[in-house]
Order: sequence, then structure tokens, then C-alpha cells
Amino acid sequence: MKVDQETWGNIPLLHIYNEETINAESPVVIFLHGFESAKEHNLHYAYQLVNKGIRVLMPDALLHGNREENLDSIQLSLRFWEIVLTSIEEVNYLYKQLKERGLLATDKIGVSGTSMGAIVTMGCLKVYPWIKTAAVMMGAPAYVELAKAQMAEIEEKGFKIPLSEKELDKMLTTLSYFDMSKHPETMAGRSVLFWHGKKDHMVPFAPAYAFYESIQQDYAEHTDDITFIVDKKAGHKVSRSGMLAGTKWLADHLA
Repeated sequence: MKVDQETWGNIPLLHIYNEETINAESPVVIFLHGFESAKEHNLHYAYQLVNKGIRVLMPDALLHGNREENLDSIQLSLRFWEIVLTSIEEVNYLYKQLKERGLLATDKIGVSGTSMGAIVTMGCLKVYPWIKTAAVMMGAPAYVELAKAQMAEIEEKGFKIPLSEKELDKMLTTLSYFDMSKHPETMAGRSVLFWHGKKDHMVPFAPAYAFYESIQQDYAEHTDDITFIVDKKAGHKVSRSGMLAGTKWLADHLA
């Protein structure tokens, strides 16, 4: 397994592949890390995927990893949605770069991530029809609902949201555009696996599961393309079995 540290545009990333077996026809997964994490923290996902014949890109999100700017947790929290929206935009840039660099000669491409990375994955599914499959590990389709809950939590801690009412309205309008719970038809029947711990208090379980239940009718004729793995004991951490299920899902649906 080869792990190359590269920079595409202004995005530091790990490019991971088996140089003996990989070629332009091989599937690709763009894998996105969580909040206050970094690209290299998810190498166990890449290991599983590469061993299944997949090329993997793991970028650092804005203000994370090689792009960090020594902000504390509250400062980062206040920029959470800026980071998410930037990541959505950068995923499309990486896709175009894969094509331009001759690394993706097919349409076999998936997107996945944990926590913030899974939230980004949902936004990407909303706007990029080129995504063939996804594994959403502790994600949230309902952007507006999550943003309001986060702001309430920040204010409960005694911090003021540094946005005027007009700026706040603009932000929520923007988030509404990427909010899959408001635009479920854009799932377009694509194969998606959800994994979520029932005791997760960081990215609540209930909204994600409610969204999953709400789209069942859209998958009535191909139920194998949608699944939700509920871990009743887990909090905000993907179990080994969840990681294995997510990587197997991606490999199976990109075959």
C-alpha cells in the first residue's frame, strides 16, 4: 500500500493505493475526516478500501490537519458550517482533478466520512449526481436543524454567536439548499449506507434515522441500495464492525 502526501490546488491530502494493481479503471473513494481530526486519522478505512482494489483520497478539511490555524474548540465550532461548505466545494474540485489527472476513467466513485465528514457527504449527495455510492458514518442530513441545535448549545455555554440576524438568516438559507431532509428526491435512488450509534449526543441519531425512514418508499423496488446500521451501544465513535461494514459497502457498490 502506497501512501503519498500530495497537495492538489491548496488541499493537502493523502493519496493511497496499491501501485501493483491500481489503474485508471479502478474505483475511487474520497474519504472525509471528522471535526478536530485530520486526514491521517482514518487510515484504517483506507487500508480496508485499498485491499479491495480502490484508490483513496483523504483530504484535510479547512482549518484542520496541515491547514490548522491554532484556533480553539469554540473558535472552530463557530466556523463549523464554513468548513462543511468549503469541503463540499473541494470534493467537486478533487473529482475534477481525478478526471484531469487520468486517475478516474469510469464513473466508479464514492464519497464517505465520519462525523463532520459524514455531514459533508450528505451535502455532496445533494449537489453532485456523479457520486455513485456513499457510506455515511454518524452523519446528519438535516443541516438547518443541526445548525440551530449547535447555536443553542454554544449560547448555553455563555458564548455569543457573532452573526447579525440578517447574516444568520442568510446562513440558514444557504444551509437549507444543502439540507437533504428538505430535498430527499436528490438522493435519486443511489446506494447509501448509514451507520450511527444510538447513544450519539454529538451528532444526534434520531434525525438521521428519521430521514432514512422517510425515503424508504423511494427504494421500494431496490431495497438493497439503502441500509441503516444501528449500534445500540455506541456513542460518537464508529465501531470496528461499523468501519468494516462501511468499507465493504463502498467496495461492493463500486465493483
